[in-house]
Amino acid sequence: MKGVEAIADALQRYTDTQYTVPGFPVTDLGALCNAELVINEKTALEYALGDSLMGKRAAVIIKNVGVNACADPLLQATAQGLIGGVVLVTGDDPDALGSQTAQDSRYYGEIAELPVIEPDASTIYAGIEAALEASEQFSRVAMFRFTPPVLDADTKEIPVPRKNGKGRLSDRTYTMNGRVTAAENLYRTMFDWSSASPLNRWDGEPAGAGPAAGRTRVVIANPPPEQIAGMHDIREYGRPYLRDHRGMSPPMPGEHPQSMEDRGFYRTFCRNCPFIPMMNVLKKRGMAMICDAGCSVLGMNHPYDLGVASYGMGASIAVAARSTKIALIGDYALLHSGLNALIDVYEKRLPLLCIVMKNDCTAMTGKQPAYDPLPYLRWAEPVVCRADDEATLERELVVTDRPRTLVVTGTCPEGSAHETVAY
Repeated sequence: MKGVEAIADALQRYTDTQYTVPGFPVTDLGALCNAELVINEKTALEYALGDSLMGKRAAVIIKNVGVNACADPLLQATAQGLIGGVVLVTGDDPDALGSQTAQDSRYYGEIAELPVIEPDASTIYAGIEAALEASEQFSRVAMFRFTPPVLDADTKEIPVPRKNGKGRLSDRTYTMNGRVTAAENLYRTMFDWSSASPLNRWDGEPAGAGPAAGRTRVVIANPPPEQIAGMHDIREYGRPYLRDHRGMSPPMPGEHPQSMEDRGFYRTFCRNCPFIPMMNVLKKRGMAMICDAGCSVLGMNHPYDLGVASYGMGASIAVAARSTKIALIGDYALLHSGLNALIDVYEKRLPLLCIVMKNDCTAMTGKQPAYDPLPYLRWAEPVVCRADDEATLERELVVTDRPRTLVVTGTCPEGSAHETVAY
């Protein structure tokens, strides 16, 4: 069998769902997996994160430039955490044979503090399973990076046991600073995992990574194993990531992650926020949701405690479509980077209640004006109601078997600010 067939078989064995955006060199791989086509890479990763919240393992099959498109939720997931393993199956194109750039996706491992695995033909099955186990162990997305020679290589079916693990979401009592600190503390432990991985094989120089030949085989690309620190002859396909990161040290030990109790307060909606009646209905019904960035994220805090997770600007729609079925998003965030996901959800008729808080401004960052989303939502046939129309809110705040959009309109009071409440 060829490497592309082995990767497809491994993904079907070790993941429950697969999503893809076609493009060289991943088009055939996505087809072999019968992966679900998605409107863009950001939405695909958000679907996978939604599956993860439901305890499923998910794969996102994309090419190198596609990683750029999903960078925001990719980094957000490191701080937010996840439950089921998520693997970003990334096809790099170092010779730019079918791509606009020759970028090397391994560098995202350093930026987002991800485990990155780059197999040769003999470690495909073990590499996919190891990536998923690492995703669950370190509660973040893992990357499985490959290049065209690995797809074309002859290999054998070498399955390994599937060992479903369970990641965890960041402690909801942490501040945002606390979440980042906790994620970085976990990243420190990833360095020992990398150096101890049985996927790496040590037998002197030269060392080879991916399809590059070598006596030593380096499969864990990030964090780089400590054993390569003294090596001089390291052969790679693409940029010299391992060579340039020899001797890379883990982050300095951090302080205990800051909690809201440590800080002394939590934040909630403005005292006179027009959307409080809507939040009260949601609270009364116990409607768990995915919160977007901006004021929507306050739905995760007391006194509402409704938000399960938040993966950044525009992410709530696709994540919720595969998990809670309820997304809370602001008008600015919707137009910023949520509209593509809403289109995909409607095309697939996925059950979702998308609640758009329309206040015509970016309230969390200084009330800069925002575009009116309604002209761009006519195709979705949204229900529009005032934030104080409690009868309509009671009727419309329900999840059905199809996608629905509810636009709730309100005006932020002049001079208002988010309330800080002693913890």
